[in-house]
Amino acid sequence: MRRIIANLMGLFLLFVSQAQAEEVQLVRMATTTSTENSGLFTVIQPVFERQLGIKVHVIAVGTGKALELGRRGDVDVVLVHARAAEEAFVKEGYGDARHEIMYNDFVIVGPASDPAGVRGLHDAGKALQKIAAAGAPFVSRGDDSGTHKKEQILWKQAGVEPVGAWYRQAGQGMGKTLQIAAEMDAYTLVDRGTWLAYRAKSPLQLQVTGGAELRNPYGIIAVSVERYPEVNHDGATRLIQWFESDEAHALIAGYRVDGEQLFYPVGD
Repeated sequence: MRRIIANLMGLFLLFVSQAQAEEVQLVRMATTTSTENSGLFTVIQPVFERQLGIKVHVIAVGTGKALELGRRGDVDVVLVHARAAEEAFVKEGYGDARHEIMYNDFVIVGPASDPAGVRGLHDAGKALQKIAAAGAPFVSRGDDSGTHKKEQILWKQAGVEPVGAWYRQAGQGMGKTLQIAAEMDAYTLVDRGTWLAYRAKSPLQLQVTGGAELRNPYGIIAVSVERYPEVNHDGATRLIQWFESDEAHALIAGYRVDGEQLFYPVGD
C-alpha cells in the first residue's frame, strides 16, 4: 500500500511539474492591431516561438487597451506605439523599461477627388488645417489607440480643434475605420503597414506622407514582476532580447507587402 501511495504521489508531482513547465512556456503579449493587420506577426511569431521554446498568446488591441491589460497584470509584455503613454506606464511602475525596437510611419489617406487639396503634401499639420478649413469629412479611430493618440497630437500641433459634422469618431480598429472612411469619401490617419495591407481593396488613395511628425516608433515593455509576481517575467525578458537580436532585425526589415518595406528595426 505504501508503495502504491508513493507511486501515486510521484505521478502527481510529475503532472504538477509538467503543468508548471507548460505555464512557464506561455507568454501573454498585448500588442497593437497594426502589427496584426500588417501581417508582420504571421511571419515572425513562428520563428521566435520555435527559437525560444515558448508559446506566445497575442492579444491585438489598440495601444490604450494593451497598456490597460498591462496595468491589470493580465499580460506579461506589451508591444505598442505611443511613446508618451509607454513612458508613463513605466514611470508609474507597471513596466520595467521601454525598449524601442522598430518604427514605421503614419500617412493620411483620402478620396480620389481630394476635396481639401492635400495630395502630395509632406506636412501633416498643413494638411489637417486644409481638411478642417474645407470641412472635408475626416474619420478618426476614436478608440484611444496609438493611432488615435497620434492623431490628437497632430491636430493640437496644427492648432485645430476637430469639431463639427465633418469630423467623425468611429470607435473602431484601423481596418473598420478605413472601411468607414471609404464609405464616407473621407480622410483618415493610418499607419503605413496597415495601409499597405488594405489598399488593394480600398478606393481611398495615399495623400500625405513624410515629415518627422509622422514617424511611428514601437516600444516593447515587460510588465513589472514586482507589482505582479505571477507574470512570466523570464519569458517576457527573453522575448524582448529576441526582438533586439540581429536575426529579428533582419526579419523585420525583410518583411514586405507588394515589395514595400513596412517596418524599420531600430539600430539598422
